[in-house]
Amino acid sequence: MKIVGITACPTGIAHTYMAAEALTKAAQEMGHEIKIETQGVEVENILSDNDIQSADIVIIACQKTVDLSRFEGKRVTEIPIERAVKNPQKVIQDAIDGKNISIFELAKEDKAKKKAQQTGIYKHLMSGVNFMLPFVISGGILIAFSFMFGIKASDPNDPSFNVIAKALSDIGGGAAFGMMVPMLATGIAYSIAGKQGMCSGMVAGVIAKSIGAGFLGGLIGAIFAGYLTKTLMEKIHLPKAIQTLKGLILVPLISVFITGMFMIFIVGEPVKFLLDGLTNYLNSMDSSNGVIFGLIIGAMMASDMGGPINKAISTFSIALMSTGVYAPIAACMVAGMTPPLGLALATVLFKKRFTKEEREAGKSCWVLGLSYITEGAIPFAVADPIRVIPALMLGSAVAGAISLGAGCASLAPHGGIWILPIPNVITNLPMYVLALVAGSIVTCLSVALLKRKNNYED
Repeated sequence: MKIVGITACPTGIAHTYMAAEALTKAAQEMGHEIKIETQGVEVENILSDNDIQSADIVIIACQKTVDLSRFEGKRVTEIPIERAVKNPQKVIQDAIDGKNISIFELAKEDKAKKKAQQTGIYKHLMSGVNFMLPFVISGGILIAFSFMFGIKASDPNDPSFNVIAKALSDIGGGAAFGMMVPMLATGIAYSIAGKQGMCSGMVAGVIAKSIGAGFLGGLIGAIFAGYLTKTLMEKIHLPKAIQTLKGLILVPLISVFITGMFMIFIVGEPVKFLLDGLTNYLNSMDSSNGVIFGLIIGAMMASDMGGPINKAISTFSIALMSTGVYAPIAACMVAGMTPPLGLALATVLFKKRFTKEEREAGKSCWVLGLSYITEGAIPFAVADPIRVIPALMLGSAVAGAISLGAGCASLAPHGGIWILPIPNVITNLPMYVLALVAGSIVTCLSVALLKRKNNYED
């Protein structure tokens, strides 16, 4: 049979390509022809009209909304992207057997219901994160570059002042990084109410930033703004002659006014108080509390390797950067690098515990781990979850505990090991490197201890 499909995850990085690779490999082993379009950071391997028309089955493995209009009249199956990664052969066989299949033009009502159901807080939060991440990553790395000239080189009143350092700081910190909360709020409101929610969502984020309510205020304000805008769009009805004024003037005016008043008079002070308390607590943590918090962060990062738990703690840590707390994101990054690196090391030192395919996957884990792409560990976890996942969690917990316990902090939210050579971007760099090495070794030895001695041939 000829199969076509689309894979797409919220961040458009690892899961998108892993699902495509898993489906392609499974289909080829089953004797089918397949072509998968990946809608990641860029859209690649694009399906042509001829590809779609000649296909027997369409598989949509996505965790975000994609346009399906071009599959009109085709046999379409929609599945969570994780299922395509974990059990691609069953996905393909179920599609061939007619399970979870619908003819697209006959399923519009069902798809509307599905879309309505896919509006949970997690989906909205991930949409906000997708809006925010490019600003955070680019801004954070530019700030890190400014520190190459000295910690205070961007301060005109400091003897070490450098005009390039100030420009980098202004671009990265004042502009890009300063958009963190507004873009988070814009993305959340957009996910809830569509493009009409972007205006009030942006306003909620800007006000949250200006009154000191930070990411928590932006999050609350964005949810309020999104659902308010959605309700107004549904409830307000105008004559057709002036219908366009609803989305252009009336709804934005009302939603921005109400959202602004809500942020200033209801959200502002209480959320600022909570956020200030949290910030003070995190900044005043001693080494023992840091170890405990680091253990928790590390275990969460490795528990689902890019899934909801991983995304929740990493988003929380990124958001804390807007309040000047930089230690949790350092723990996240080192704990996220540890699983692929530990597995890569294990495939070298304990070859006979891994299949030939796993040893090949281990080679790519070196690059993925060093680049802070935790998802590189997923194939190993899928093949043997009961043994591999606890080992990964243990190694990452050790890495996170050492990092936070030693007071390591990162001024960049991403970049893996490649940002370490930049001066001053990581505080207490020797202990941070120790955390990475120790976590990887613990992961390696734990996997070797727990996995069965299958004595696979070299």
